[in-house]
Amino acid sequence: QVQLVESGGGLVQPGGSLRLSCSASGSIFRINAMGWYRQAPGKERELVAVITDDGTTNYADSVKGRFTVSRNNAKNTVNLQMNSLKPEDTAVYYCKADGYYRSTYFPFSYWGQGTQVTVSS
Repeated sequence: QVQLVESGGGLVQPGGSLRLSCSASGSIFRINAMGWYRQAPGKERELVAVITDDGTTNYADSVKGRFTVSRNNAKNTVNLQMNSLKPEDTAVYYCKADGYYRSTYFPFSYWGQGTQVTVSS
């Protein structure tokens, strides 16, 4: 089993910043990709940013230039620095990890429980 624990959500004014963190623990051999998705009320869950273990990143067009994803491979953590936040960034943000179990080397894919980000004046 693998557990993902997120932190850092909250309420922020437009133009403000927040930093989300996610830590993975459990029977982990390797995590290929860690990333962040979000889901606003009435909308589909969408990719925000993802980073692979070699540092390759991919961002949604709507957050490019404002959000930065980073990870610590040794600690199995991923962060999302969100700057210049807009009301349309309001959503529940979910951490996701794709990798391989330590004991069996079978692949896994896990989601965190989600953390609320609200951008409002």
